[in-house]
Amino acid sequence: MREMTSPTDAAARATPAAAQQPDWPDPARVDRVRRRLRALPPPVAPAAVDRLRGRLAEVAHGRALLLQGGDCAETFAGNTPAHIRANLRTLLHTATLLEVASGLPVVPVGRVAGQYAKPRSNPYDTDGLPSYRGDLVNATTPTAAARTPDPARLLRAHADARATLGVLDAVAAETRTELFAGHEALLLDYEIPLTRRAPDGARRGLSGHFLWIGERTRQPGGAHVEFARGIANPVGVKVGPGTTPAEVLAYADALDPHRSPGRLTLISRMGADRVADALPPLVTAVAAAGHPVIWLCDPMHGNTVVANSGHKTRHFDTILAEIRGFFAVHAALGTHPGGLHLEFTGDDVTECLGGSQDLRDTDLPTRYDTACDPRLNARQTLDLTCLIAKTLLTPTTPRKPLNIA
Repeated sequence: MREMTSPTDAAARATPAAAQQPDWPDPARVDRVRRRLRALPPPVAPAAVDRLRGRLAEVAHGRALLLQGGDCAETFAGNTPAHIRANLRTLLHTATLLEVASGLPVVPVGRVAGQYAKPRSNPYDTDGLPSYRGDLVNATTPTAAARTPDPARLLRAHADARATLGVLDAVAAETRTELFAGHEALLLDYEIPLTRRAPDGARRGLSGHFLWIGERTRQPGGAHVEFARGIANPVGVKVGPGTTPAEVLAYADALDPHRSPGRLTLISRMGADRVADALPPLVTAVAAAGHPVIWLCDPMHGNTVVANSGHKTRHFDTILAEIRGFFAVHAALGTHPGGLHLEFTGDDVTECLGGSQDLRDTDLPTRYDTACDPRLNARQTLDLTCLIAKTLLTPTTPRKPLNIA
């Protein structure tokens, strides 16, 4: 996207076309909001972005793990200090368990302070209304007015992100830990105005420390890949079972041409029944090409089903099965399983099935609070982590490591 070298909105809207963007009713108003965003202080600091990239270099070298986790979709109303603290507490508890089990430091990155936009498979819902695309774009209320994309929400998201980061910084100070924030860089009318060029000439996306490209916007040569190519942040790309080795090599070549450890994370979201077959060719191709990427397991998005009650849900056992499959692939190939990408909340919700609470279909309506996809609750998250810890503590005999030098 040409705004990587030009400050004008007209240039920023140049080709390539961006997928999954809202149909704004008043483009001139969007341009005014973008100009206001460019004038506001960015949510995160460049030094923190660079510090995270250094931490992730250790993950890429196999000397640390990465843990990302938090809400599927943040909401303006739901992001209270109590909710943010509960999520961060769950993130840190999970990180501690993984650290003890693996013997490696864990880098915690919350899905916070920017996870306000969501891609949709259909632009309209079953009632014929525009789909809810996250609080960054419109509201969940099922009316035409509420579902009309409103660019003023970009300014509200900026303010809420800064408030959320204030809570994150307070928790980090209280616990004497490093905490970072990441989200899917989906809505480019929000992301591009919050990029800044530093004295060293590098541009950083300062809406968050870590930004990733989702499964629906990862087109090689597309606008989202082009945006990520122009910033110095650590970046990620979600890859599903339909991803080919040629595609992952194209992402690696575009986003990490200098083979810099910590720059690129490939986030595997295969599904429990596909991970054993779909992941190995991708890992093998990237390793053979010498790209020092981080491989992360997202066991949530490939395992979503619809319950008899009509609620979208995920089963604890299926989530665990994909994680175990992910670790087994890396053990067999002699590569480093870089960590986990989970959707969870510290709140006592009933959105995912199973776990020690044995949540069932009939329990889902009790506290089904998510704005989009189902999240593990705090108990389920810790149950899952304890079982993963046992996997990490179980001795394995990996094959000869792949040559990635």
